[in-house]
Formats: sequence, structure tokens, C-alpha cells
Amino acid sequence: MTKAKTSRKVIITCAVTGSVHTPTMSPYLPITPDQIASEAIAAAEAGASILHLHARNPEDGRPSADPALFMQFLPRIKQSTDAVINISTGGSSLMALEDRLAASLRAEPEMCSLNMGSMNFALFPALDKPQEWKHEWEPQLLEATRSSIFKNTFADMEFILTRLGQGCGTCFEFECYDVGHLYSLAHFRDRGLVSGHLFIQFVFGILGGIGADPENLTHMKRIADKLFGDDYSFSVLAAGRHQMPMITMAAAMGGNVRVGLEDSLYNGRGTLAVSNAEQVHRIRTVLDALSLEVATPKEVRALLGLKGADQVAF
Repeated sequence: MTKAKTSRKVIITCAVTGSVHTPTMSPYLPITPDQIASEAIAAAEAGASILHLHARNPEDGRPSADPALFMQFLPRIKQSTDAVINISTGGSSLMALEDRLAASLRAEPEMCSLNMGSMNFALFPALDKPQEWKHEWEPQLLEATRSSIFKNTFADMEFILTRLGQGCGTCFEFECYDVGHLYSLAHFRDRGLVSGHLFIQFVFGILGGIGADPENLTHMKRIADKLFGDDYSFSVLAAGRHQMPMITMAAAMGGNVRVGLEDSLYNGRGTLAVSNAEQVHRIRTVLDALSLEVATPKEVRALLGLKGADQVAF
């Protein structure tokens, strides 16, 4: 299979639960290991070839880095689907680096996300919408992002690339929240810490990162083209109401797409998505209308040079 043939197909990533939204915001947000596994499997059956995964405390939905929780759903997902499992190394902006990496170092997955820099990652505007919060931790976590940063220094990224990438054979979804993150990625490629066909996730609409404007998407692609030529594929995720418009634009521009309840809780204006699979089905309808085919997990592995599901540690 040639890279050209694979690149004409669109990779659908589904980010199943994340650490941004809280249980009060949607009754459909997966919380327990069983819910996360079920939602991930259904998203894969709907057409997602990459599953981006976080864990939560099953008692109250708080974001968790506990490897034991990950191991309650990772084996089930692997046994039930051929999708590429992608574990977050971002976790939450309030987690320490060693906590954020604990599950990935234990599981040694085919793919992990990697935020390409430290940044303000502001969630506190969600407090502007009056809520009857289910749990005390929810408004506390949101407020804490007003005075904290997500930390990924060059030393942090070097450690992740060396320990997890070179040490475990894990490839990365390079999450770039601004143009400077593309230059940081080019720096690591020039140093030899990054190689092969890159999978770059352009992230739009997070307060503290680049805005969800069409002009910014074209600019990010233009800079990535300049820095990486043909040696990369790009995907787009966009927060909240920007999700579907921005990823539709990405698909039309030759890119890939990311959906899921981590990025948006909705499936249309004012309508909560009842599942991750619902969002996968919706973007597949868009892709069909654009006469675009969806990439299979096998094609994703070939394009990105992944080590294969049989080489993971779970």
C-alpha cells in the first residue's frame, strides 16, 4: 500500500471523554471504565480508526491518571476492536508530568498524544453559565485554570520523546495549539528525536491557544507545509460549537478529523450528543457528501508506521 493511496482517505479520531468537561455538563459523558470502554468500542464500530483515551474516577468523574483505571478499559477495547489506541500524556493541566505519563509507560501503546509546549489552558469561562454542580470539585477545577498553566517544557518533551517514544516504540499525535508549537516540533525533528511520517493535530478554540477561525487553519497548514513538506498528515480538533465546521473544512483541505465528547458535548445547535458514536456518524455523513473515504486502522498503521497492536503491553 502506498502512502499516496492512504493519504487520500480521512482518518477519524474519536476522543472519548477527556478531562475538560465535567459530569454536570452532560449526562452522556463517559465516567466509569465500563462506560469508556463501551463508548470507545461503539465509536470504532461507527468508523473511528484512532481512539484517544483519558481515565476518570468512577465515583465522581474527576480526571484521573491512575494506571489501574486505564487497565480496566484498555484490554477490553483492544480485544473488541482493531482501532489504534491513543493514550493522553496531557491528562489534566493540574497533573504533574510523572502522573500524566504513568498509564502510557505501563501500557506502551501504539500512539500517545503530546502537547507541543507549555500554555495557558483556560476552562474557567465555563463558570459563566450558571450550573447546579453535581460535585464540589467541578467548579474548583475550572476556577483553578485561571491561575495555572499546562506545563510541557522542552525538557518535559525531550523526556517523553525519549522515554516513551524511543524507549517504548510509541508514536505520537502531536497536538499543536498555536503556530509556535509547529516550530517546536520542527526543532525536535531536526535533532532526531522525532522521525517518520508525522501526525499533527491542529487544536483550535481553547482559550490560551489559537482561535477557531478558518484563516488560522489555512495559516497553520501553510506553516506546516513549509516546515514538514510531504512528511506529515494533519488532523483538526476544535472546541465546542466550532467542532463540525472546522473539521469539515479540514477534510475538504486534505486533512483528517477528530470528534468526541472530549472536544464537544453537542451534536448540532443546542442538542447534546448522546454518544461518541453519534458524532462519528455525523462526520461520516459529511465525508460521504464530500466523496471522501474513511481510513481503516490497518491503513492508519501503514501510514504512520505504528508498531502494531500485538506489540503493546496490555
